[in-house]
Amino acid sequence: MRLVILGPNGSGKGTQAKMLKQELGVPHISTGELFRAAMRDGTPVGLAAGAMVAAGELVPDELVLKILGERLAETDAAGGYILDGYPRTGPQAAALDELLTATDRALDRVVELAVPDDVIIGRCEIRFAAQHRTDDDPAVVRERLALYRSHISTITAHYADHGIMTTIDGLGDVTAVFERILAALPR
Repeated sequence: MRLVILGPNGSGKGTQAKMLKQELGVPHISTGELFRAAMRDGTPVGLAAGAMVAAGELVPDELVLKILGERLAETDAAGGYILDGYPRTGPQAAALDELLTATDRALDRVVELAVPDDVIIGRCEIRFAAQHRTDDDPAVVRERLALYRSHISTITAHYADHGIMTTIDGLGDVTAVFERILAALPR
């Protein structure tokens, strides 16, 4: 299963991806985690991305595709994966399609978790208080939400045109959301 989970920071996509990883037996690949690891390790990609993330900006497509392409080439992703946090723009969706076409690994499904902005801001405020992640700062979250909302319709339309787009209600019990996602996956 090659799956993309879309949703803004705080929508629950990371939580759902971890549960799906166990259920489907494929790696959970979060571009956010890839970049946080690169920032923590002080790699050139991590240093470049760190300042942008802290300011609530999107990391340039070239950097995202570079780090993602390297990760998808690892052997554990050969049988499938769950992408969390990518693509975030129409050009990224097109670039991902090109990357996957080159490796003959088209996506099976794209799932968007629909969660109202006020709920997302509340979730991120709680997480920011507990973990102090700069990308959960309420001011940064508001900026990222605006960016997400400005791009998501292009992405969902792109994948709807491919017949693989599903929007799931992301509110409620974590297990209920998980069951909704499983019901939407191809068998």
